[in-house]
Amino acid sequence: MYNRKIEDELLRLKGLFRVVTVTGPRQSGKTTLVKHAFPDYTYVNLEDEAVISELQLNRKAFLEHHCTGLIIDEVQRMPELISAVQVVVDETSGASVVLTGSNNLQLMQRVTQSLAGRTAVLTLLPLSIEELTGNDRLLSCFKLMYNGFYPAVWAQNLPAQDMYRQYFNTYIQRDIRQVLNVKNLDEFRKFLVIAASRIGTEFNAQSISNELGVSLPTVLEWMNVLEATYVAFRLRPFYRNIGKRLIKTPKIYFYDVGLVCYLLGITKPSQLETHPLRGQVFENMVVCEFIKYQFNRGRDNDIYFFRDRSQREVDIVIDRGLDELHAFEVKLASTIHPDFYNNLKYFRSLFTDQTRTTQVINTGASSVYSPETGHINFWDIPTTLTRIEDTTH
Repeated sequence: MYNRKIEDELLRLKGLFRVVTVTGPRQSGKTTLVKHAFPDYTYVNLEDEAVISELQLNRKAFLEHHCTGLIIDEVQRMPELISAVQVVVDETSGASVVLTGSNNLQLMQRVTQSLAGRTAVLTLLPLSIEELTGNDRLLSCFKLMYNGFYPAVWAQNLPAQDMYRQYFNTYIQRDIRQVLNVKNLDEFRKFLVIAASRIGTEFNAQSISNELGVSLPTVLEWMNVLEATYVAFRLRPFYRNIGKRLIKTPKIYFYDVGLVCYLLGITKPSQLETHPLRGQVFENMVVCEFIKYQFNRGRDNDIYFFRDRSQREVDIVIDRGLDELHAFEVKLASTIHPDFYNNLKYFRSLFTDQTRTTQVINTGASSVYSPETGHINFWDIPTTLTRIEDTTH
């Protein structure tokens, strides 16, 4: 088992809340995490129809018997159980329940309705670079991107192609059928491939609608489903005006680049070395590392990108508020070119008093931290983010 960085936060929150909810993509390691953190808890998996049948007979009695130490896995399969958990937790002294689920939309609707104020919510994404460091540091970035970050590929030595083929088929046949009435699954598959081919670019729903020949509302609905099931997400642009962040066009990324490679038809790491989207795949991986760093510490996502009217762009902006901005440019390059800093310098000129650090993230052999002209090897992202926290608080 890999040491999951989120476990410390999980244990901390369990001391504060009677219920903790762990959500995230299918197969990201939620079950392994909660079993390891709470080895003495009774474990029930709602993927098991026999368990569901037992709970349907008298779920309140079952919960009352086990609620002082209970893990309920894949709770979105029986959402009405969440209301029963709320009742039993309120009535039982010493109640301690852990919920997991892989469908953010269905799960969080129930959690916010029934367990508001009673539960903490954590999001577990696939493995982070921080969790792989020490085992695979010498691995090439192309092999890393091709393999992706799902635990099964690393812990079980599953070939990436086999793992993502099964993941994709399971996702389409089970998750999508559960949350979406897709009449033509082939159209949805094409949508996934098109979305994967546009990572790191602005999410233009109308363009995708025209290319697929489906309606604009359908494309928007499908994108919402990708987000709800932790397959893809939209990264918002940075504006000091919060309202503009919500209405301006976001960029699209996937939560795992291994799945992106599979959808793009990449069958071996060497293909990535010359693939026209290799830079976007690398950027996607780096953006995800920033988000994983936040989620693994129980924080909200405060990651954005910057683009102005003249199309000057900075790949990653961290907005910590209180006049604290950190900007990063992502380059799939082993050497540093002075031009890499042009947009960072422009960003600093716009937000001079607020920008604390500007760094380039690349694949170079070494990292040189500097508030203005640093360059960071992608393996050192966690160390850099920790250093930024230590020096700005």
